[in-house]
Amino acid sequence: MNIPVTEVPQKGTRPDDASLGFGQIFTDHMFVMNYEEGKGWFNPRIEPLQDMSLSPAAMVYHYGQAIFEGLKAYKSNDGKTLLFRARDNFKRMNRSAKGLCIPEIDIDFVMNALKQLLKVEDQWIPETLGTSLYIRPTIIATDPFLGVRSSFTFTFFIILSPVGAYYAEGFNPVKIWVSKDHVRAVRGGVGEYKTAGNYAASLIASEKAKKEGYAQVMWLDAIERKYIEEVGAMNIFFLMNDELVTPNLSGSILPGITRDSVISLAREWGMTVSERLISVEEVFNAHANGELKEVFGSGTAAVISPVGEIKYGDQKIQIGDAKPGPVAVKFYDALTDLQYGKANDTQGWVEVVE
Repeated sequence: MNIPVTEVPQKGTRPDDASLGFGQIFTDHMFVMNYEEGKGWFNPRIEPLQDMSLSPAAMVYHYGQAIFEGLKAYKSNDGKTLLFRARDNFKRMNRSAKGLCIPEIDIDFVMNALKQLLKVEDQWIPETLGTSLYIRPTIIATDPFLGVRSSFTFTFFIILSPVGAYYAEGFNPVKIWVSKDHVRAVRGGVGEYKTAGNYAASLIASEKAKKEGYAQVMWLDAIERKYIEEVGAMNIFFLMNDELVTPNLSGSILPGITRDSVISLAREWGMTVSERLISVEEVFNAHANGELKEVFGSGTAAVISPVGEIKYGDQKIQIGDAKPGPVAVKFYDALTDLQYGKANDTQGWVEVVE
């Protein structure tokens, strides 16, 4: 299906790749479609990026009925535009939609819409290794109604942003701070969905971490306050001797696409992978015993992010020698080689925009 396109009168210019940060620059166009109960999704279009007009009573403002995704498009050496596990992102979006009483999207349709949008915005896709075009699909509730129920109307949109490294440190190890006083989510809630409220709940601890000089917060479970769940912008992995450990998906942890990719590759490589409960105490004890070899995070934004320091209360541990560990490097290289089309895709994860 060809989606109608309204082009901007004058196209913008993508900044130099070396100057790109994260999430501050946006392309000329966006994809939008609307939903009405009884009518379904309708009026798909690509139009100039512009502000949206919503009633002050729109339900998204008052009750937080909003979900989103994050994925990327990459340029290969031969100039092709590649998507990495994009369908899995839209599957997860539908999972979030079910959890927040939002109508699901047709994955084939939105994949087609995304590809058309990427063709329109081809000049905005960076070409340097380590850069990419960040893709943000979002659904918000738009009913002008002050009452607690699911909205009858929604807007789905996709905006695009050329980006460089997510962390200022780049691929160098980051420092993370364990929150003792705040929790992100609880089992039975919405922690496993990519919804706006989860991120609002994380801000106060994130601000405290930044004041302490740390890049991210490591969250503990909301009940016992002892088991590690995830880090603010990524899932977390611990290499203990020869065992790669990551917290199991308990219902309060976002099921990361990159997390799943790491687990799949690790098992393909013959590594021992455990998805299980892991406490802060176990991590600190493993460090004291010399068993903690590496710690790294995984996520769309940073791909793989080595961790060099963890602080918990008055305790602090240093991991490695201030350089990325060999296992983190191996995962980073394997994933980025797939994303940029430099390696043979045996998993069926890469899709070419044609």
